[in-house]
Amino acid sequence: MKDKTKYILISIASLLTFIFLWQLISTAGIISARKLPTPVKLFDTFVYKLFNKNPDGNVLGIHIWTSLKEALIGFGFGIVIGVPLGIGMAWFDKFDKFFRPLFDLIKPIPPVGWVPIMITFFGIGIMSKVSVIFIASFIPAVINSYSGIKQTKDVHKWVASTFGASNRQVLFSVAIPSAAPMIFTGARVALNGSWVSLVAAELLASTRGLGYMIQTARLVGRIDVVFVGVLVIGVFGAIMMEGLTFLEKKLVKGGRK
Repeated sequence: MKDKTKYILISIASLLTFIFLWQLISTAGIISARKLPTPVKLFDTFVYKLFNKNPDGNVLGIHIWTSLKEALIGFGFGIVIGVPLGIGMAWFDKFDKFFRPLFDLIKPIPPVGWVPIMITFFGIGIMSKVSVIFIASFIPAVINSYSGIKQTKDVHKWVASTFGASNRQVLFSVAIPSAAPMIFTGARVALNGSWVSLVAAELLASTRGLGYMIQTARLVGRIDVVFVGVLVIGVFGAIMMEGLTFLEKKLVKGGRK
């Protein structure tokens, strides 16, 4: 408890120090306030954007909800499909031989590279963004699940087999629990990738969302709105990462402390 309290206090002190230095640099003119608005100005802009649609046609809550919805749908499908596929490829040789050529083909392609293709198929609606986010989540989910299963120690599998466990029981009772930390690491990488890909997709083709808000604000010279959008992305990304860490603590033996 003392260590946790100390960590929280240090984290708060770090954030306050950063905000103080930011305020000092901006107000002292080291960097122009037109390029680096002060934290006070950004707070005012945040409150303003909660109730005002200018300059992009929607209040901040609409943009946040749109981005969260697209990110979580794409991320959810990426995990639900990617994790079982990675486990199956690692555990069954024939499964691996069948899917690996296709996976190795799409793995090097950056998620943003799919944006023009998805826009061609689905237009600028939600499906194009969800599809890009799905790909961004799917690839790390497969890779980390595959690696986690492959790293299961042979001695653990031998012991389970010696006590009469079937191949299925070894998979679900030994391999998957052993691979769980790697699977959650893949989920964190997937979540980060989905958030980044979402913003990139919204920058290119969207009518609402945080990426769209940032792009519109940049075009009209509202750098304060750009910073608000970036900070909101960071805050919600951190919240979702903490959610995954909480799940790992609850579900994984020997998970993160």
